[in-house]
Amino acid sequence: MLMTFRMLFRQTIVLILIFTIPLVFLSVVQLTSSENLLPISLASTAAPKVLFFPELRISLVYMAIASCAFLVAFLSLYLVQQNHKTNKRLITCGYHPIELMLSILFALLIIIVSIAVYIGILIFLFDSFERFTGIVVGLALVGFVYGCYGLLIGSLVKRELEGILLVLLLVNIDVGWLQNPVFYAQSANQEFIKFLPGYYPSQSTVIHAFTDFSTVNVNFSAFLYGISLLIFALLLFLNKMRLR
Repeated sequence: MLMTFRMLFRQTIVLILIFTIPLVFLSVVQLTSSENLLPISLASTAAPKVLFFPELRISLVYMAIASCAFLVAFLSLYLVQQNHKTNKRLITCGYHPIELMLSILFALLIIIVSIAVYIGILIFLFDSFERFTGIVVGLALVGFVYGCYGLLIGSLVKRELEGILLVLLLVNIDVGWLQNPVFYAQSANQEFIKFLPGYYPSQSTVIHAFTDFSTVNVNFSAFLYGISLLIFALLLFLNKMRLR
């Protein structure tokens, strides 16, 4: 796991992007959003169908979700694709592919928690929210689901360009567009949006940010979604790393 961290952070640009991308996104939101009340929909059955909150607060939470998903998805893709040849040599030396995947996964989990805490602190600096721990949990679930998606794509395709396009396509459509709580509230086909990977973790974050409703069911669904992606990623990784 330590070697995985060293290979990831030996490029200074990685650390710079991790710290600057959320800050830039949230700063733009702060500069451009108003205090107009906008409707949002929540996944909690205890909540009213539509609630109204200031555009600034909604945009801060939404952009925090999007930046977390973007960062973790690309980092997980990088961990698999950039270390492909190194992993092959390690397997030749006697390591099992599961050991390598677990090393990547543990490193990724630490990265996810760190990014979630960092972004959580940032949005509290821009505005006041009541449930810091809950927001961090929601962001961590966003990172977990999209981290597993990045591992899946990294195990599925060999070339970097295809991997980046597949990650960018889903992240941009899902958390970058359809999971926007304002867009979701007005969507004509909410059932389709619920099948996307960002739905449950995004709803968890939004519920924690604006209400005191329980998110146990939503969190569990997000965790199961991430685990299912992780299982497929592991199977593809085992096949990809098999010595022939």
